[in-house]
Amino acid sequence: MIIENRSYARVGLIGNPSDGYNGKTISCSVSNFWASTTLWESPNLQIELNPSCDPTNFESLGQLHQSTKENGYYGGLRLIQATCKKFYEYCQEVQIELPRKNFTCTYNTNIPRQIGLGGSSAIITAMMKSLIQYYNLGHDQIDKRILPSLILSVETEELGINAGLQDRVVQVYGGTVFMDFSKEVMDKIGTYEYGQYESLNSALVPPLFLAYLSSPSDSGKIHSDVNFRYKKNDPEVVSAMRTFANYASSFRFVMENRDIERIKELMNQNFDLRRRIFGDIVIGYKNLEMIEIARRYGCAAKFAGSSGAVIGIYENLTQLQQLTQAYQDKDYKLIKLVISEE
Repeated sequence: MIIENRSYARVGLIGNPSDGYNGKTISCSVSNFWASTTLWESPNLQIELNPSCDPTNFESLGQLHQSTKENGYYGGLRLIQATCKKFYEYCQEVQIELPRKNFTCTYNTNIPRQIGLGGSSAIITAMMKSLIQYYNLGHDQIDKRILPSLILSVETEELGINAGLQDRVVQVYGGTVFMDFSKEVMDKIGTYEYGQYESLNSALVPPLFLAYLSSPSDSGKIHSDVNFRYKKNDPEVVSAMRTFANYASSFRFVMENRDIERIKELMNQNFDLRRRIFGDIVIGYKNLEMIEIARRYGCAAKFAGSSGAVIGIYENLTQLQQLTQAYQDKDYKLIKLVISEE
């Protein structure tokens, strides 16, 4: 039997980056970009390299240079291998006895790298889902609420990648998800392994576009001191994180009431506060330019994730066409987003 699973890119609709600071967010899973894994039983356990993401053969030094520039130095192999290791350790820890059978695994992805769409977590999520299905495990053995934390641990504990729960939650649940990571909620639940998650009606989400960098650079080159300031209880940062969380709660209410003007206002406020707290140097010139293009055409816009891509609300196809040309003129890409319920 061949087992295949997909996990989709995600965009932060409102509230980020407070998800890493006991905040609240709303995110959407989008079917435009995805990662997939395929497993089938085999005599030995084998992970096959993806020729695009893990290239080892090049026509020339120039092609190696271009491939490295576009894809970086790290493909998906380490993500797949770390997922298998963490899955095995978790099953041992909770005394889940796995059948003694091996598999061959392949993976693929079309999620653009380094623009904050959850590309790494999508590969891990797809692989974790395939492992669960391959070994015929149910939610009574691996609780769906715990799964995002298990996926997160692959990156934070195994690979040393700084990340939060938001991406993994929406990639596990699909669709549009309201997430509450507040200390009050997590204390009430009695664990810090998960927050309170609620699926929302994706039909209420306004039409969205995504604009992103054609040639993103490695993320993390310019570091912010926001996390340090938050841990030191800096009043400005602590207040900002509470405000981000409030934006998410307000956004949910106005979205259900179809108040498009207030929705746009909250989205713009979310970015403006982020810009004020992080500063223009950290935000980056190109990211600011993408926001400014959207606003020039009367569209609300904010970061889709960390940086490298922005989401915005458009009103009609004429406006979308104008935006597309404006972004192309500056060498940015634009697509119309489609929310995935998977």
